[in-house]
Amino acid sequence: MGSIFNNKIFKIVYGTLKTIFFTILILYVVFICVQRLSGNNSVFGFRLFTVATGSMKGVYNVNDVIAVKDFDNKKLKVGDDIAFIGNRGGLENKLVTHRIIKIEEESNGRIFTTKGVKNSVEDPSITESQILGKVVGVVPVVTQINHVVKSQLGFFCLIFCPLVLVIVLEILQTITDIKLENNELQEINKKEINDKVNHIDSNNVDNNDEDKPVIVSNILENNSVSDDLSIPVISSDNVSGSEEIDNSIKEVNIITNNHDDEII
Repeated sequence: MGSIFNNKIFKIVYGTLKTIFFTILILYVVFICVQRLSGNNSVFGFRLFTVATGSMKGVYNVNDVIAVKDFDNKKLKVGDDIAFIGNRGGLENKLVTHRIIKIEEESNGRIFTTKGVKNSVEDPSITESQILGKVVGVVPVVTQINHVVKSQLGFFCLIFCPLVLVIVLEILQTITDIKLENNELQEINKKEINDKVNHIDSNNVDNNDEDKPVIVSNILENNSVSDDLSIPVISSDNVSGSEEIDNSIKEVNIITNNHDDEII
């Protein structure tokens, strides 16, 4: 397993896919947070809404994410798609995205009539105060993600499975890294122990080398001949022949052998 994680190609592919996956996931989470927390309030002049019905099918499909921009209602015209809050005719407090089919000028302001492109019946008329803004289009990336997430098969194959795979691979990589670190620590400890052993052996060798002269000296001291021991000295005056030389050597050997117990 460690060799797989150390493979350069695997690292590049896995890193790229993981980055793409988490980027998409973060974008979608941000979209959800903005949509849920902002309510119907605009953020930087925009609102994000998800299409829930097929009344605008062909223009905006179900689960499309549309961006609605704050707009001057006096500049709205027939054919513009707007988002508004209904107040009657079965649309009470509902967020609706339909197309303007008629605008009437009244003394108290403009009156708008809207209708879904797939609907056969127009909506109850609305006033300017009910309009939230003008639809400027579909948000491409977030829309695709939303379609995948809202589909059970898509969610399982493209969200759940990759997420589980990433988690499992991260756990395995962590375990592999821990094992490698432990192996490195063991190697370091072994090296330190070997260095210490070699250092101790080196010191012992040095100590043995220093002790040898002392031992030899002690031996020499212990083996020194006592004062009362007299060793015949052979001189040229006393030597009269080969027999006398041999006898003298024998006497020296005898005396030395008698003191062997003092040498050891």
